[in-house]
Amino acid sequence: MGDSFTHLHTHTEYSMLDGASRIEQVVAAAAADGQPALGITDHGNMYGVLPFYKACRDHGINPVLGFEAYMAHEHRTERIQTRGKVDDTGGEGDGGKKAYYHLTLLAESDVGYRNLIQLSSRAFMEGYYRKPKVDWETLADHAEGVIATTGCLGGHVLQSLLNGDEKGALMKAARLQEIFGRDNLFVELQDHGIPEQHRTNPKLIDIARRIGAPLLATNDSHYTHADDAEGHDALLCVQTGALIAQSENERFKFKGGGHYLKSAAEMRHLFRDVEVACDNSLWIAERADVTIDMGGKPKLPSFPLPEGFASDTDYLRHLTFEGARQRWGGDLPDKVVERLAYELQIIDDMGFSAYFLITWDLIKHARDMGIRVGPGRGSAAGCAVAYCLRITDLDPIRYDLLFERFLNPSRVSMPDIDMDFDSRYRDEMIRYAAERYGRDHVAQIVTFSTIKARAAVRDAARVLGLPYAVGDKVAKAMPPLVMGRDTPLYACLEEHEKFVDGYQRAAELRGMYEADPDVARVVDVAKSLEGLRRQDGIHAAAVVITDESLTEYLPIQRKPGPGQTLEEAPVVTQYEMGNVEALGLLKMDFLGLRNLDVITDALALIKDFRGIDVDIDDPPLDDEPTFEMLRRGDSIGVFQMEGGGLRQLLRQLAPTTFEDVCALVALYRPGPMGVNMHVDYADRKNERRPVEFFHPDAKELLSDTYGLMIYQESVMRVSQQFAGYSLADADNLRKACGKKNREIMAKERSKFVDGCETAGYGRDLGTELFDIIENFADYAFNKSHSFGYGFVAYQTAYLKANHRIEYLAALLTSVKANLEKAAVYLNECRISGIRVLVADVNRSKADFVPVRLEDGTEAIPFGLSAVRNVGAAIVAQMVDEREANGPYADFCDFCDRVPLPVLNKRAIESLIKAGGFDSLGHPRKGLLQVFEPIIDMTLSRRRQEDQGVMSLFDDAPGGDGPSFDDRPPIPDVEFDKTEKLRFEKEMLGLYVSDHPIMGLEDALARRTDCSLRELIERAEAAEAGEATEVAPPSGGGREKRDKVVTVGGVITGLQHKFTKANARMAVFVLEDLEASLEVTVFPRTFEAIGHVLADDLVVTMKARLDMRDDQPKLIAMEVTPCEDLSDDPPLRLRVPPHHLSDQRVRDLKDLLVRFPGDSTVYLHVGEQVVRLPDGWSVDRGSGLVAELRVVFGADCLVG
Repeated sequence: MGDSFTHLHTHTEYSMLDGASRIEQVVAAAAADGQPALGITDHGNMYGVLPFYKACRDHGINPVLGFEAYMAHEHRTERIQTRGKVDDTGGEGDGGKKAYYHLTLLAESDVGYRNLIQLSSRAFMEGYYRKPKVDWETLADHAEGVIATTGCLGGHVLQSLLNGDEKGALMKAARLQEIFGRDNLFVELQDHGIPEQHRTNPKLIDIARRIGAPLLATNDSHYTHADDAEGHDALLCVQTGALIAQSENERFKFKGGGHYLKSAAEMRHLFRDVEVACDNSLWIAERADVTIDMGGKPKLPSFPLPEGFASDTDYLRHLTFEGARQRWGGDLPDKVVERLAYELQIIDDMGFSAYFLITWDLIKHARDMGIRVGPGRGSAAGCAVAYCLRITDLDPIRYDLLFERFLNPSRVSMPDIDMDFDSRYRDEMIRYAAERYGRDHVAQIVTFSTIKARAAVRDAARVLGLPYAVGDKVAKAMPPLVMGRDTPLYACLEEHEKFVDGYQRAAELRGMYEADPDVARVVDVAKSLEGLRRQDGIHAAAVVITDESLTEYLPIQRKPGPGQTLEEAPVVTQYEMGNVEALGLLKMDFLGLRNLDVITDALALIKDFRGIDVDIDDPPLDDEPTFEMLRRGDSIGVFQMEGGGLRQLLRQLAPTTFEDVCALVALYRPGPMGVNMHVDYADRKNERRPVEFFHPDAKELLSDTYGLMIYQESVMRVSQQFAGYSLADADNLRKACGKKNREIMAKERSKFVDGCETAGYGRDLGTELFDIIENFADYAFNKSHSFGYGFVAYQTAYLKANHRIEYLAALLTSVKANLEKAAVYLNECRISGIRVLVADVNRSKADFVPVRLEDGTEAIPFGLSAVRNVGAAIVAQMVDEREANGPYADFCDFCDRVPLPVLNKRAIESLIKAGGFDSLGHPRKGLLQVFEPIIDMTLSRRRQEDQGVMSLFDDAPGGDGPSFDDRPPIPDVEFDKTEKLRFEKEMLGLYVSDHPIMGLEDALARRTDCSLRELIERAEAAEAGEATEVAPPSGGGREKRDKVVTVGGVITGLQHKFTKANARMAVFVLEDLEASLEVTVFPRTFEAIGHVLADDLVVTMKARLDMRDDQPKLIAMEVTPCEDLSDDPPLRLRVPPHHLSDQRVRDLKDLLVRFPGDSTVYLHVGEQVVRLPDGWSVDRGSGLVAELRVVFGADCLVG
């Protein structure tokens, strides 16, 4: 059959952390070699099938679609427990059974492709345990149109041969042949120089002869070119955490060699003794004939119509005009009628009436259930029909939001209405969709994380066994994000037109690459890793709804998370979002937006606490307290307005209108900031700079944005006015600008300039204006989206300005699982003069709620559900009893009244440490000493009461009955401030009643460069390519990542560690009132400062900022305890552990009592540093020092 060949055992990057062939790359290589077709056989999944299909079609070769299935020993639900070394069959279990086997499956026809979808789906949905498994039964159910091969060394047939069971191998091959048919079961031969293959290949040829099966030569391809081998080996090491230098016995490593896409000539030579096996690869390639409908007519589910309506269009028209009369009144303005008629006609012509009805129904369900829905996100806010259906809540006519930006009649593509819901109810919305359209018609959509450039560099350095510092140095030499985009490694080394700025900023990296062989090797390996898929996940928003069953169109999967059963895991597609849309399927975005949770809770708290109903969906858009608050930059907790740079921009822009708030959403992004548009807007608005228009006729179009084109819709209007474009054509121009295709842009330029000339504006203005528009794509933003999110921003700002305590309580509830955010909002309460109290059994509910105290002031007690070890059921029972029968009088009353499950000692101990019983008048330390016997006695007595023991004595003469209450009194002893706060933080995750830093803020501010929050905001802004000040961002960014800063805070979570070289180092968290950062103290620094490190110690620290894995961290250089800078520095006493006899302890106590003062005492006992309670503070004068040296030695003092 000639000299060609087709590879039918090919793993791509979708065999994650195992396959290193990028689809475009491997398909191009096959086409370049003249191979007529190429197969895809990724491990256990069909993730890459559609991009592979498209790439093959683009390169003019035939795609042979398939996957390498994991096959069970006998039944897909079996769970074989393996032992010993794990290999590519998952290891061996009892009786020689493997956890799974490999089986190559290929689609011969459209029917076969659909059967592959069924097999892959059932493997995940029914056979998932560690791997998705098919079995003999599922193969038999879906064999039609499928070609199978006996597979690699991990297959059923080969495993039997390797175990010496030739009869079993023959029987399994025959069983497969019986399922798939005589010409559809191929006996697969591979030769990677592995002894086992050389031993079994002759036996496979004999099996093929005996059952009359054709032979098939394959290469187990996992990377594209021979010189990709090291990169692939590095990928395996990333997967397993191993080093390349480790031997085959020490880590998972491919046996043999040549696992690349060999040329046809190489394959023909390798199998020169069995040429028919190569010929059969071409036979399969000829037979494989699968057509996938991509880009065809949208496949929308049918919407169930009520009686009286003949079509989707009729019902949509009815609902639209019914809603219009509610929005604009009974007598609709002409412009509204015209706009709705225009939109409805286009929706009908494009066949999308059902889409709008489905969306309307979902939103209606949410509103009927009391689930808050966002006002509109993305371009859908420009659709008046959506506004009438209450899908969106912004009047597109009032705000000049364009329908054509949402649905372009000249470009047929599915509408995209993104729906924002209260995040707590996203699962409910998916459940409703599944109930409405069928559980086998609705799934969430898969997404994939990839290996980013900096992570690739650090991964490469690690697997090469180089010091961390090498990878870190290379990562820091990489250019910062440019216009919000990363620069790939290849574009750092060789100039590329898409990454000119990044190339220019990578000069240092190129110099290192050329001068340092270690750096060159790291970068070369990293280039092979960068961009490869690391793992699959679930898209945060995307959901697909199909007219037929999901598996009529695509494969699906379930992967249980920790603590989940297979049935509880969500159903997810195996195809990514873009591919789902390419199939014409209905993709919808169900996004859970935390800020909607906050609005919902804040409104409920305002109603409960004030008795006020706030209509936040129709707030006064001219509320002066709101704008006054924003002008101060007081926007912590306001949606989209929290960042430090944005707060500074708020102060500079000084918003006075709702439109200003929306403009901020559009302006505070890398693109506009890169050309200083945010400052230009602020200056023009506040008359610090004149408002200029490129032409007088532009004034009407751009006056609301002070002559600047900050919105995509602005460009569309300008194109319409000056070049005579229709809005549909203007939207096409907008899209073309974003793609930057030179050929398309040259045509658009000619058309635009001609249009300007025809309209009477002249060619010169046309050329000048097109230049402006061409650059526009880098910074303009969707106006509809800006106004939709601008409205949510205004809603949250309004609530904070007018109902601050309720809003901040709702904010704290929304982040109770995120301690970093909770610390920010806790500090915002402090700044606002709102007291946040510890969790309180008499005041708190499960979540944060405002309360009115006995003195008439208002406060927010910590939510009980935020206390560690206190479950939701215990909280509910405590609160229910209190609300039914009044506040608890004391701890014994609490124990007597709460349901018995509440008296869980671990939970009660946590509540005591958190301060939960403080309001009952009990000191925490005293209560901790006696709570257990009190609970024991209470439980004993209550059980006796339940058994009727106490009633025997009810009629005792001369009394009110017996008293068995001999529970111990609670001692009046309390922890000092440090211990009290330490326990509090342990239980609540935060310092609440006080903070080690409080009272030292001014001293820290004088000795530090910035707060931790300011440092984090600046670092993240610099890493994202944003300006860190309200000024144009300057060139590089590396100096920001390597910046040396002085910061201050309290040390928490201190851990002493050892390096591989057995050198001591430390890691801790530095925390101030607003934020926290991880700090590393490397050995050299630890030698100098390790002795001063202690938990709960307030320090200032000189450190280097390190953006590891895109997260800011600190590398300590110097640490100075704050006491050492005060008038009363601490006394640090070194006491070897063997000196701590009872007598020495008594001597120490006597000395400390004799010299009282204000210096804190720290004991350095071996490796531990112990801070003594404040009651042991001393006057560290010469008398004390002298006596200490007598008792503990001349070198007993540290520092």
